[in-house]
Amino acid sequence: MSTTTPGLRVVVIGGGIVGLACADELVRAGHDVRLFDPAPASGATYAAAGMLAPGGEAWFGEEALLCLGVDSLERWPAYAAVLEERSGRRVDLRAAGTLLVAADRDDLAEVRRACVLLEASGVRAEELDRQALRAHEPTLSGRVAGGALLPDDRHVNPRRVADALLIVLGERVVRARATATPDGVVLDDGSRITADVVVLATGAVGMPHVRPVRGEVVRVRSHDAPSRVLRARVHGERVYVVPRADGELVIGATEEEHSAGQGTPLPTVGGVARLLEAARALVPGLDRAELLEVVARDRPGSPDNGPLLGPVASPGSARVLLAGGHHRGGVLLAPVTAATLRAHVDGLDVPDAARPFTPDRFETHRFERNEDPCT
Repeated sequence: MSTTTPGLRVVVIGGGIVGLACADELVRAGHDVRLFDPAPASGATYAAAGMLAPGGEAWFGEEALLCLGVDSLERWPAYAAVLEERSGRRVDLRAAGTLLVAADRDDLAEVRRACVLLEASGVRAEELDRQALRAHEPTLSGRVAGGALLPDDRHVNPRRVADALLIVLGERVVRARATATPDGVVLDDGSRITADVVVLATGAVGMPHVRPVRGEVVRVRSHDAPSRVLRARVHGERVYVVPRADGELVIGATEEEHSAGQGTPLPTVGGVARLLEAARALVPGLDRAELLEVVARDRPGSPDNGPLLGPVASPGSARVLLAGGHHRGGVLLAPVTAATLRAHVDGLDVPDAARPFTPDRFETHRFERNEDPCT
């Protein structure tokens, strides 16, 4: 039975795709919401490739995270359709699937291991030999060893999603920095705002158990672009190539641990060189691609790579909820995160797949697994 209390005063701190999605969901639930961020959608959301690919991210020991990703992937078509209708903006949601690609036998062994995990979790994965792989994507190098097709994966343009969310939220988004207080937030100019609920969606900083994991991304334009998302291992080096509109491709992403407060993320020569070398070996036609942008951003990593969703102890009258630690899955997990936060605010049932991801799991060691986590 619902214990919904409409009209709560809610403050969201952080305007990446997760914070924006949570704010919008709570507005639609009837709450009085304001979101604070000095530069919304300029962090990890700006650099994200937008892969809605829980199968492509799956690995042993992270079965609960795979289940959460599958839940959120299933929400994306309806979520995108409603957001496009309300905002009048297209978000470029595509459903061409993902190709897992291996450059050599060792890489292929890793792809096959991933397929075993996916099959055990009920996620469709079709192993492909070299010829079948290139039939699905002719731009691939003739030297690839094989791979797999994940037909249910999708991808979206995160910058367009963020723009659409900013439109529907309108003046509820305040371009200022806020810090949580026992009864709400305080702004950099000293202004204090009281709230019933404070949602922390601060990305890679300002949240317990969350650390910055830096990634570099290259955007190019090609006249012979792949039509599907490519996630590859090229002699052990991981790389992805994600198609967008007008021949644009997003190539990423390196991972490097960084301490908080080490300055603005900047691309490195070595990181970009590794990305381009692996991508060109995968898709030789990229030699002729036009370079558009090189960016670096910090992802919010957690100890088990899963997000922190739900309440934490608060010293004052305002309830505090976390929506962070999404690591590589912020775009994929935005819809299920928003639904989970609304459930906590309104006293509704939390989605089953989100239950393992309470913020207290690292203290209480309650992280559970079962043999078939997505059923």
